[in-house]
Amino acid sequence: MNASVRLSLASLRAHRRRFAGTFLAVFLGVAFLAGTLVMGDTLRASFDSLFGNATSGTDAVVRSADAITTPGEAQGVRQPVDTALVRKLEAVPGVAAAAPNIQGAGQLVGANGKPIGGQGPPTVAGNWITDPELNPYRLAEGRAPRASGEVVVNRGAADKGGLHLGDTTTLRTPDPVRVTIVGLATFGGEDGMAQVTFTGMTRSDAEKYLTARPGEAASIQVRADPGVSQRDLVGRLMPVLPKGVEAITGQESAQENTDAISARFLSVFTTLLLVFSGVALLVATFSIHNTFAIVVAQRTRENALLRALGAARRQVTASTLVEATAVAVTASAAGLAGGIGIAAGLQALFPAIGFPFPDGNLVIGTLSLLLPLAVGIVVCVASALMPAVRAGRTAPLAALRETSVDTSGASRARAVTGAGLLALAVSLTLTGVLLSPSLWLAGGGAALALAAFVVLGSVASTTAVRLLGAPLNRLRGVTGGLARRNALRSPKRTAATASALMIGVAVVSLFTVFGASLKATMDQTVSRSFAGDVAVSTPSFGAGGSGLSPALAPAIQRLPDVETAVGLGRGVAEVDGRGRALTVTDPAALARTFDLGEVQGDLRTLGTDGIAITCKEADRQDLTLGATARLTFTDGSTKPFTVRALYGESELAGDYVITRAAWAPHRTTQDADTLVAVTFKDGVSTADGRTAVEKVAAHYGNPDVQTRSEYAQSSAGGIDMMLTLVYALLALAVVIALLGIANTLTLAVHERTRELGLLRAVGQTRAQLRAMVRWESVLVAAFGTAGGLGLGAFLGWVLVKASDGASDSAFAFALPPARLAVVALVGLTAGALAGLRPARRAARMDVLRAIATE
Repeated sequence: MNASVRLSLASLRAHRRRFAGTFLAVFLGVAFLAGTLVMGDTLRASFDSLFGNATSGTDAVVRSADAITTPGEAQGVRQPVDTALVRKLEAVPGVAAAAPNIQGAGQLVGANGKPIGGQGPPTVAGNWITDPELNPYRLAEGRAPRASGEVVVNRGAADKGGLHLGDTTTLRTPDPVRVTIVGLATFGGEDGMAQVTFTGMTRSDAEKYLTARPGEAASIQVRADPGVSQRDLVGRLMPVLPKGVEAITGQESAQENTDAISARFLSVFTTLLLVFSGVALLVATFSIHNTFAIVVAQRTRENALLRALGAARRQVTASTLVEATAVAVTASAAGLAGGIGIAAGLQALFPAIGFPFPDGNLVIGTLSLLLPLAVGIVVCVASALMPAVRAGRTAPLAALRETSVDTSGASRARAVTGAGLLALAVSLTLTGVLLSPSLWLAGGGAALALAAFVVLGSVASTTAVRLLGAPLNRLRGVTGGLARRNALRSPKRTAATASALMIGVAVVSLFTVFGASLKATMDQTVSRSFAGDVAVSTPSFGAGGSGLSPALAPAIQRLPDVETAVGLGRGVAEVDGRGRALTVTDPAALARTFDLGEVQGDLRTLGTDGIAITCKEADRQDLTLGATARLTFTDGSTKPFTVRALYGESELAGDYVITRAAWAPHRTTQDADTLVAVTFKDGVSTADGRTAVEKVAAHYGNPDVQTRSEYAQSSAGGIDMMLTLVYALLALAVVIALLGIANTLTLAVHERTRELGLLRAVGQTRAQLRAMVRWESVLVAAFGTAGGLGLGAFLGWVLVKASDGASDSAFAFALPPARLAVVALVGLTAGALAGLRPARRAARMDVLRAIATE
């Protein structure tokens, strides 16, 4: 072992506490990253296991070959298959059993009258398959349904709704159906398939309530005789299948479902967590760099003596890097273990909320082990690189001077560079947001703005600390003045310490502003587009729910208090070869209840062969008033539709509108509305009209009846949930930033030991000393918080405007002063907390020993 390595390790052992903050910063960042990757691996294994169990007895799936996929959907909608095909398949050599799989949306109403689930995981109903190997559910109690109205429910859904064997309740399909629970089922030994609710019906009931017409099924599941492989079975089935129908193996079906979940949920979820891991590691970078910069500055005399004794520059640089590497390896290894512990904790926690992980150990991939370890080491060593190079440049004559501390102010070169970066950032951002809408330009400008803030930090820190600390002279007297002077001593150090907190606060502020803007956008959309008095709606976010019965709107229309009640259904079709969502409704009633902007043509003349399109979509498809659009439906038929109306707004009404009469012959799934808009007659108060509508809605599964403002709030209901998750994740970045502040102050107290001893000798009390250190921490935190709020608000504006340019919907920008004030208060409070430990340590110093310190 060479001399520089021995010296580095000896220095680490002697000054372990100096690197405690660095160790924790690396540990937390690596733990978050490792936990995210391990959790992603385990979740993928969980879904593989779930879908593998669901198809474990199915060797082949027969289904329609073509699917119509609309933007934003992964799997699309397929044409049903004829259940008469079952007998033909059973006659194929090698087939042991075949059964139609009829599935649709079916939401149970609990004992308390409220629907079960529907805020995310699907609420599914289907036929109870009698073949135990083709049915992934197993009867745990009771029996299979035999008569109309009898159902089997998964035990988890029954427990959640307070339902028991023999209970009678309502199943929304979406038409309300009275059902009696005759059996409780499990899935793979669990109470259900994650939080999905399942209701098994007789085949005749499933055909009646879940399909457009009897004799149709979503697919046919086939089981092979022993010794026949899945691939061999598919090969035997293909010759007897009619045109437009295909067969795939059970494994392929399970993989498709896993891929769809991965595309819609897992990839987004893990990407979100990885972004926050990156933010945490970026914040850690500033904290680590600042720690090594201070340590190197404090060792100026020590490094100079080494140089005077013959140590080469590279040896001094290598000595510092060895220290950084030792801290990095130790902290990254501990962080890797911590991340696995986090994932294990989540594995135990998730089943408690109804989301089972697979049985057995965590799934830990090689990448999940190596990547966090490598990232932790690279981040720590790279953060220490510049201080290490600076240490190597120490002149031997520096040993004759007093220990040098980094007290440099803002250089002209830094100011010019920062100003240039800021000007370029503003130019790129404005170009990408206002002149030529581009997410890439706007994102590049936002990244440059962040870099400009970091570069200009030491330039702005002197002025900012003077302004922010001005009240301290009056409020705290000499103690406040000393705290302010200490924060002004080293602009670079103050800026570097505050930068970590600035990034954390900036990201929090960014999402706060974006969330408030999304809410404002929803309010604006409802206020502009929805002209009704109340709305009857399904959950506004998530995949669950069964929709609303199409009979609900006509029932409400018959009320004497109601002027207009219009239901908005949903269909899909290919419009000139492109999958598009259709709004199925009464166009004339739609125009009376929604503001569609300027309408060209006549919505009342659509009939069974007319279509109304937004002007934007018509331009995109090169369609004009009177032109013909060819629509291909999921039933396989293609029909020409004449464009009889063009309208301006599309937020709630959608881009394509056809009548129910035009949609009915081509519907292949349940008929359901997503919204019923109601307008009252003149003189009817909202309260009285709402009460009347609620009485009618109670007969249709008791959906929510909301005023316009309540509907707008519920439509944005997922935003608060998203912000809560964001705040919880960003708390880690803020904690790392506070560790950086605490570590910086601890090192500052160490280098000012003699000065603090002299202050105590001339009469400063312990309480005053503690207050001075705490207020210095608060000033640094105030600078970081103020910069973070400004940067976050700017980035929030960029994100909103860039989204506005990239979307057909108009986004509204909103600054939430109350929430941002809370963020500011949290930043200042956190700064005060970060100063507690260094303040206590400073106050416990022995005065005489401190004065005698070199």
